[in-house]
Amino acid sequence: MNRRLFLQSAAASAALRADQRIPPARAIIRGPKFHWFGYYDKLEFDPSGRYVLGLEVDFEHRSPRPDDVIKAGMVDTADGDRWIELGETRAWNWQQGCMLQWLPGSHTEVLWNDRSGDQFVCHIMDVRTRKRRTIPSAVYAVSPDATWAITTDFRRLNHTRPGYGYAGIPDPNAETAAPNDVGIWKVDLATGKQRLVVSLADAARIPYPGGYSRGAKHWFNHLLVSPDGSRFIFLHRWRGEKEGRGFSTRMFTAGADGKDLYVLDPYGKTSHFIWRDARHILAWAWHPSHGDKFYLFRDKTDRVEVVAPDVMTVNGHCTYLPGSRWILNDTYPDKQRFQHVYLYDTKTHTRHPLGSFYSPPEYTGEWRCDTHPRFSPDGEKVVVDSPHGGNGRQLYLIDISSIVDNKRSDG
Repeated sequence: MNRRLFLQSAAASAALRADQRIPPARAIIRGPKFHWFGYYDKLEFDPSGRYVLGLEVDFEHRSPRPDDVIKAGMVDTADGDRWIELGETRAWNWQQGCMLQWLPGSHTEVLWNDRSGDQFVCHIMDVRTRKRRTIPSAVYAVSPDATWAITTDFRRLNHTRPGYGYAGIPDPNAETAAPNDVGIWKVDLATGKQRLVVSLADAARIPYPGGYSRGAKHWFNHLLVSPDGSRFIFLHRWRGEKEGRGFSTRMFTAGADGKDLYVLDPYGKTSHFIWRDARHILAWAWHPSHGDKFYLFRDKTDRVEVVAPDVMTVNGHCTYLPGSRWILNDTYPDKQRFQHVYLYDTKTHTRHPLGSFYSPPEYTGEWRCDTHPRFSPDGEKVVVDSPHGGNGRQLYLIDISSIVDNKRSDG
């Protein structure tokens, strides 16, 4: 980063903290290599809140190549922020990493995707014993009981939406609009056995108001299992002549077996979302009632409620802290290239800033560095990815206990 811009960024952040009592963001890992985690809906902290997962790379500002190998590891925040290397991967992207995450409920097991020859695989490792096993399928989202996962075709994602798929294996269906043998698979995490439960052809056959544009090519992205494991959610996307370089989107839910498909948002513009509970989904979307806003959808119904329309006014990576009172969210860079991370209190309808992080102009497009805020299991700490410190993308920890604890007595 240009030193002048870095000093301006640091001064602006300090002034903002002083003015609004914003908690400091502490770097828990530093250069010369670059570190980040990826998406906001994965478990980055272990159940104790001590270990924080991350990825390490020695370059930035270009697409991953098939021969790029990066490191997976974790930071021990109780031992001087010591970096502990766990393994490596050849299957990753800038936005979602390699799906590195703790297995739900486990204090010692993590998983991440990799490439072995002409196949994407998933490693499941005990970080204490270092015992590791590999299943013959990449993983996208894990069930709450950690016995199964859902996944999609990362070859097709790399072809249709660079930044979300994996390099190294070409898409065999690149010229097929909506293949019937590609879609969402359910994966047994014990055996690696997988079963196709929703195909792209299945989704494309469900009518879209106005029809699909000419030459539309379909794919799935952003899969997430419900908190009780009974259903999962995914985005059905396509691009044709009408969309140009963009895409249209429908949000679906389905039973854990892939049946009972339901189009939850049919309007074509769903973006980031999170399950609030087993029946409700918070999502940034367009709805005829209020336009582009955050909405709370009730699954398998047409009931939609606008959320914080005058407070959470722009798209961001949203999650609920434990208990669902607080929404953790962020923004994309504003006109001054600051990304704003904040908490929204659903009880008092107030916004609490957690920081404004400068993102230099070279962090753009596929290799941008979204903050993607993730919280600890106790809901008292947040980690973000950010290049604002002047040494590339790194992991920063924010202690939010003073904010949420002060309010818990009101709850």
